[in-house]
Amino acid sequence: MASPPAQRARLRPVARLGRALTAAVWTGRAGPPHPRPRRLAPRVPGFLSLLPFRTIDLVLVADLVLAFILFRAVQALMRDESLYMATPLDEGEIAFIAVTSSLPLALRDRWPLTAWRLAVVLIPWGIVTRGQDLEAAFSADAVIMYLLVVYAVAVRCERHVIIGVWMISAAALWILGIQSGPNLPGVTFIGIAMVTVTVLFGYNVQARRTAAGRLAEEERRSEQALAGQAVLEERARIARELHDVVAHHMSVIAIQAEAVPLKAQGDARLLEEGLGEIRALSLAAMTEMRRVLGVLRDGDGRTDTAPQPSLGRLDELAATARSAGLAVELKLGGDLLELPTAVNLSAYRIVQESLSNAMRHAPGSAVTVKISRSGDELNIHVADDGGDRAAAEAAKAGREKHTGHGLIGMRERAAMLGGSVWAGPAGKGFAVTAILPIAEDA
Repeated sequence: MASPPAQRARLRPVARLGRALTAAVWTGRAGPPHPRPRRLAPRVPGFLSLLPFRTIDLVLVADLVLAFILFRAVQALMRDESLYMATPLDEGEIAFIAVTSSLPLALRDRWPLTAWRLAVVLIPWGIVTRGQDLEAAFSADAVIMYLLVVYAVAVRCERHVIIGVWMISAAALWILGIQSGPNLPGVTFIGIAMVTVTVLFGYNVQARRTAAGRLAEEERRSEQALAGQAVLEERARIARELHDVVAHHMSVIAIQAEAVPLKAQGDARLLEEGLGEIRALSLAAMTEMRRVLGVLRDGDGRTDTAPQPSLGRLDELAATARSAGLAVELKLGGDLLELPTAVNLSAYRIVQESLSNAMRHAPGSAVTVKISRSGDELNIHVADDGGDRAAAEAAKAGREKHTGHGLIGMRERAAMLGGSVWAGPAGKGFAVTAILPIAEDA
């Protein structure tokens, strides 16, 4: 006796066959219609704007026109044939016979499976109404209508439903061949072949449309991913710019705010000058922040055209750092005038962040800024001596643990240009070294 798994394995093909037949006859549902290309669904002309639809479905229009033509042709044919019948058909019977060849065709675009089921019922019923032999099943109107309906099913339904439709169609044609005697065996074989080719062609069209839809969906997701990546990169760029602006200016302002009262010691003139410097630094910070955020406020999507900071403002940057208590020495070498904009801005921001770190971690230190151009590379070296001896070791230890956004931002700027940044202790102080490639399109 076979084991239960073996029995289930033998019954599985039968179950699949039953599922296919049941889906074709009753439970199956057609999928949604495929979106029409623009050439098959043109927009309604302006003078017809009062119509309740905005596009003209040319496929549906063609189905309705063909259904009407078949209806009228079969109607005229049956009127002529009725004259030679022993019992002539009345107008109602003639109209019903014409409907059997046209109604499924009119429904196939919106409800393909329903149209096929209706055709399976109406074709035999029409034969009975005609009072003719089974050759009427192979009339031109019935063949055209049935093949078009089967094609709609193959294009829109699942595979097991299509298999059920084919099996029922082939079985019906085989039964017709048996019932008609030896007169139609070749015609029956041709009919089965035509249905088979139609099913295979329709399923191939469905597979191609499905693959094209998946490809379009993947492309859409890829575009969304690229757009999201671009947004993240822009956010990172703005974050770096804001950090560089805020960190530098706020560090200077904080140091100035502490130093001015001590320096003035009640002298109103010195206190006023110190507060004026703080105000100037605050205005400069606000100006740079507006420049960074300007593109976000532009409703038309235009880029920010305000000039970006460059190495031409190094003297101003050094003066600001000196006002905060640093002793800054600039050493420039090579041609720094014709640098690409991206390299110029990145170099300025790296120097700015290095000076800001010196203000925070080594106040009062001596800082050397060396910038030189060597061939297709820009070399930047910013080093401080750690400030006074009492605070040097504490500053060094603090910066060894420093992994803030400043150093990360410098490395990101250099990486975008294909360069590199090294930062770490140097003697009693701290040093930052950057190498930026100089490319014409940077």
